[in-house]
Amino acid sequence: MTALSPANRYDFYIGLGLAISSSVFIGGSFILKKKGLLRLASKGSMRAGQGGHAYLKEWLWWAGLLSMGAGEAANFAAYAFAPATLVTPLGALSVLVSAVLSSYFLNERLNVHGKMGCVLCILGSSVMVIHAPQEEEVDSLNAMAEKLKDPGFIVFAASVVVSSLILIFVAGPRYGQKNVLVYVLICSVIGSLSVSCVKGLGIGIKELVMGQSVLKNPLFWVLLICLVACISTQINYLNKALDIFNTSIVTPIYYVFFTTAVMSCSAILFKEWNRMGADNIVGTFSGFLTIILGIFLLHAFKDISFTWDTLPLFLRGQRGGPWGKPYVVLPSQEAETEGRQAGRGSQQSIFS
Repeated sequence: MTALSPANRYDFYIGLGLAISSSVFIGGSFILKKKGLLRLASKGSMRAGQGGHAYLKEWLWWAGLLSMGAGEAANFAAYAFAPATLVTPLGALSVLVSAVLSSYFLNERLNVHGKMGCVLCILGSSVMVIHAPQEEEVDSLNAMAEKLKDPGFIVFAASVVVSSLILIFVAGPRYGQKNVLVYVLICSVIGSLSVSCVKGLGIGIKELVMGQSVLKNPLFWVLLICLVACISTQINYLNKALDIFNTSIVTPIYYVFFTTAVMSCSAILFKEWNRMGADNIVGTFSGFLTIILGIFLLHAFKDISFTWDTLPLFLRGQRGGPWGKPYVVLPSQEAETEGRQAGRGSQQSIFS
């Protein structure tokens, strides 16, 4: 990361603190919303995954929504002070918070592999923060408008809209109940646009505080409307994913795809990678791959009952072989032939 001036360093730490607090609130919101959805399911109400909206009457779900709102507000402010490639990777902390709390309050298993995955997510995020690219300065809505007119971003935004519509109207009804990726992908790709809207609104609010006539700028209201539409869609399909699938699965997978989409959008919109050296590029990709490895450990081995207490027993069983059984020398073909001849000879002596 390039050296920062005192003013930029102050903004950097403000954004860092807001991003961490956002992860805590958002991670806790998954638990509260899942708890509310489970309570509704126990009462026999139509589940959110089947198109029901009974969760709107459940106070636990609203508590989770308020917690997510607080987290998103902190996240909103963080994007106004720091680059998206710094704020977004810190979302891995919400994976840690959600995974740990779900093991206590939802009785969802978090084995050794899951704990190692959480640690790897934190380490990978730390590496990405250290090597985070510096985005081009965008200090006004007019500069933001010029960025939004870039042909590369227009193509990206159009691709996001088209792919989201296909997922919602084609893949969702067919595979949404079976494959966790369908609803998560909808939330992730739309989330990349919501982050861009948040960044623009944050710049507008900064200008508003400084006394500029931001409210007369049409771009401010366009960004606000787009943000409301994106967040509403994300909440709807995230509820469906949480209602159908395990929280410890939804949260990390959502993080991976959401982070990838946001980083791609930021790279296209703010041209961040043009100012990075080879060491920072390698560091950024290494950190992200470390996070993906952590997510894999959280997801792939979630059903394996393996804890630190069972580790000695597991290692003791490994002495005899990979499946806890001693190695047995298999008989050769000659030995099998001699055995058959000996068996025939014994049979002949019995009947003779």
